[in-house]
Amino acid sequence: MEIGIDSFASAMYGENSLSSVDAMEQLLERIVRADEAGLDVFGIGEHHKKEFLDSAPDVILAAAAARTKRILLGSAVKVLSTDDPVRVYQSFATLDLISRGRAEIVVGRGSAIEAYPLFGYSLKDYDALFKEKLELLLKVRDNEYVTWSGQFRAALDNQPVYPRALQEKLPVWLGVGGTPESFIRAGSLGLPLMVAVIGGETERFRSLIDLYREAGRSAGFAPGQLKVGLHSPGYVAESDEKAIADYYPGYQELWTKLGKERGWPPVTRGQFDALIAPRGVLAVGGPEEVAKKLVRHSKALGGIDRFTFQMDNAGLTHQQLLQSIELIGTKVIPLVKKIL
Repeated sequence: MEIGIDSFASAMYGENSLSSVDAMEQLLERIVRADEAGLDVFGIGEHHKKEFLDSAPDVILAAAAARTKRILLGSAVKVLSTDDPVRVYQSFATLDLISRGRAEIVVGRGSAIEAYPLFGYSLKDYDALFKEKLELLLKVRDNEYVTWSGQFRAALDNQPVYPRALQEKLPVWLGVGGTPESFIRAGSLGLPLMVAVIGGETERFRSLIDLYREAGRSAGFAPGQLKVGLHSPGYVAESDEKAIADYYPGYQELWTKLGKERGWPPVTRGQFDALIAPRGVLAVGGPEEVAKKLVRHSKALGGIDRFTFQMDNAGLTHQQLLQSIELIGTKVIPLVKKIL
């Protein structure tokens, strides 16, 4: 199991708010620490809100590529529906060259919708936009010269696209929430799957992942091609008690705020306790408990190939995040390998 971090470059809320310059520098320091600590992957999301600095994830990743040596660098997720697939490929192919073959793209439609009005797209085309743009992205990835036509972008007539990535086939993962059609789409295309699970019990996604694997088998893809990743909130401290004490106040504040925007009820301590329980989604605790939880997640979903922590969503300080990354690299990853 590959283990890594996803970040939304959060900086500007709560007691620990920072200037944008300082927040960006600290984020890059955390990516370097993840590389040094032996984590496998670091992903940057995409939002277009005041609270986040990740509106141009490929730029952040390129800066990180120049400072790191081995860690995989990718999007988490790139909102493909509101971007030009040719430019997306060019940006990540450039990142692949800078990083010497460590770039990946996780694409999705976006659970936050601010990019649609910002770039002049209609939410009524939510699914059609993604379907068409994913088709073009894969065509550009697989072909130096591209002939293509669609509804939302000018046609291409034997048009070359440069630069080409260092990797022969730049990895493209499909980021999904809970829509069965998305799981089937990923399987039918033979794309690796990144599942965002932010609440409830992880095992409830087993039937959807089974749909993905069945669609992939039916399309002729070998099981080894059908990778499954899991993205969930989490945090590791020296002990379970310290992790909860560090994490809960900021988690409760942020998710209650998000609830007001999205129609969720306020977060209670009882709900949080259910989420950190053995079957709950949150990977919050000491190294031993978190390692056991990642293995339980994997077994519940029929095996996962990657797990990424989303940690900068609870008002944690830079030092707390650095220490958590160190514990993941030095304690959690070896424990998971031993258990598996």
